[in-house]
Amino acid sequence: MNPKSVDLSSGNVRKLMVSLALPTILSQIVNMLYNLVDRVYIGHMQPVDTVGALALTGVGVCLPVILIISAFAALLAMGGAPRASIFEGRGEPGQSEHIMGNSFSLLICASLVLTVLLQLFAEPLLLLFGASENTIGYALSYLKIYSLGTICVQMTLGMNAYITAQGFTTVSMKTVLIGAILNTILDPIFIFVLDMGVRGAALATILSQAVSALWVLRFLTGSTTRWRLRRENLRPVPAVFLPSLALGLSPFIMQSTESLIAVCFNSSLLKYGGDIAVGSMTVLISIMQLAMMPLQGLTQGAQPIISYNFGARNAQRVRDAFKTLLTACLTYSLVLWAAVQLFPRAFVMIFNNDPSLVTYAAKALRVYMAATGIFGIQIACQQTFIALGNAKTSLFLAALRKIILLIPLIYILPHFFANKVFAVFLAEPVADLLAVTTTATMFSIQFRKSMAELEK
Repeated sequence: MNPKSVDLSSGNVRKLMVSLALPTILSQIVNMLYNLVDRVYIGHMQPVDTVGALALTGVGVCLPVILIISAFAALLAMGGAPRASIFEGRGEPGQSEHIMGNSFSLLICASLVLTVLLQLFAEPLLLLFGASENTIGYALSYLKIYSLGTICVQMTLGMNAYITAQGFTTVSMKTVLIGAILNTILDPIFIFVLDMGVRGAALATILSQAVSALWVLRFLTGSTTRWRLRRENLRPVPAVFLPSLALGLSPFIMQSTESLIAVCFNSSLLKYGGDIAVGSMTVLISIMQLAMMPLQGLTQGAQPIISYNFGARNAQRVRDAFKTLLTACLTYSLVLWAAVQLFPRAFVMIFNNDPSLVTYAAKALRVYMAATGIFGIQIACQQTFIALGNAKTSLFLAALRKIILLIPLIYILPHFFANKVFAVFLAEPVADLLAVTTTATMFSIQFRKSMAELEK
């Protein structure tokens, strides 16, 4: 039975968003299992208090590099997917295919360059990102193998965005589900049975991503997809890919600056708290990523509705979609905040059961996620700007939270607190609070103007 896409132009918006968002949320959560499952198994390598903890920290400092790889998929493809939806809403599916074809070619080129660079400069990068003499061996073993699968990661994350943008959310869910299940099966075999340790975790991940990538390409060259990869659309044309890159800069900054943020956090925490503080940050980042997946799934589920109807000039349907998205995101973030504040140890123990690390990270988690309750506003507004094709504002807001606010706060706040490690963790909620206030204000003004323009 061939999969079917949904009708984005009619029907109840709330029901439509649920039908799109649920598979996308599951996709986001399952996608994170690639790295989270690695960290769960590695964190429980024996003996836990030595090998497991050091290996977990070593793989944790690889996370910034992994995020950079994912960020290039966002830059080269995820900015194009909303534009492709907008053009389909305007009745120009040929232009949608041209955008997708250009994205495909750029992803291949970027993958090759990234693979070479990571093979050549893995060690200095990892040292920059907070690896110590105790953890660099584990980090190098993981990254040297993981980077060989860069093209598979790019194809899976980048081109899957075009499947979601067409409304084939079940297909896009299967993309990550297939790979993640395979990764979960292969991880314990390679890590423990074959005694490959962190190298086995990396190998399991890239093999699983390869299977997902083949699934994506098979669908986008098949008969079911509305936008098909065609040879004539693969030659990069600046007029086609440059506007997509401009829109992709926002998610690129959001993801790539996570690497820069990790550098800042890890360097400061290594200075003030040592390896246990860096290890705690690895756990905190893992928890934050897992917790944020449903929010990202909600926004990706809403994107095709907002983009398509914006292209079709249906202002009321765009408004209804945003209101539904905002309500869902804010409700989730408030529930998440309450759960973290009440049960921090339960979240930490997902990734490590070393008593000293659990106690340390649980206290830090309450501080680190203190402003999570209002973060649903930030992500709903910011991602709606992307869905509307508003590159300038989405770019500014992406830079505001991480670059303009958080990085300076990581280094400024320790000068005002006796407990400097606490001050470093506090930088996150302070930046979130300021960013949400700014984003909500800008959105209320510009969204109203955009809808007025649409109704002229």
